[in-house]
Amino acid sequence: MEKTIYIRMRNRVQSKPDEKVLLKDVAQIIAPEAVLPNLKLMMVHQLTETDRNIVIIDVMKVINLITARFEELEIQTIGPAQTIIEVTYKKKGVSIPFFLLIWFLLFFGSAMAIMNFHDDVSMRSVQEKIYTIITGKKEAKPFLFQIPYSLGLGLGMILFFNHVFKKRLNEEPSPLEVEMFNYQLDLDNYVIIHENKESMKKTNDND
Repeated sequence: MEKTIYIRMRNRVQSKPDEKVLLKDVAQIIAPEAVLPNLKLMMVHQLTETDRNIVIIDVMKVINLITARFEELEIQTIGPAQTIIEVTYKKKGVSIPFFLLIWFLLFFGSAMAIMNFHDDVSMRSVQEKIYTIITGKKEAKPFLFQIPYSLGLGLGMILFFNHVFKKRLNEEPSPLEVEMFNYQLDLDNYVIIHENKESMKKTNDND
């Protein structure tokens, strides 16, 4: 019989407060059929109020729990060495006035940023010159050029962010999603390193 257990820790999982965190929640497991059900239901952590909103489960803790129960089995780990457990509390509903305020700030803030950029690069004079070159007429307000330009600007923003409200245009991630993904990776690395330092400090203080 195969006597090897393969463990792959997940990067980040979510859990509700005061829940029991099982091994199947924090890791992918390949093991002999005789022990696999017990492994999946093995508790690795009990969430409490002192855990706050972030808990780090290290693969060494998982190995210690498994070896204490299944001494005859060999353990092989693959992938990340820690799993971040994010404790999710019940979200409060957003009030309509607060939502409208945020929408107002984002809308007019974006509009001001675009207008200031166009003013810095003298976009109006450039459009007037382009209109004169194309039509041969000089026009102080070339709406025939400015209206399609404004529509194209909005369409370009939709294509850039790859979303129309909640609907995705295609499967390719937008630049904003890529930046958010990289930010989340950096944040996870910081949390793991910070939590490890705190754990080592507590261990040294206990010693």
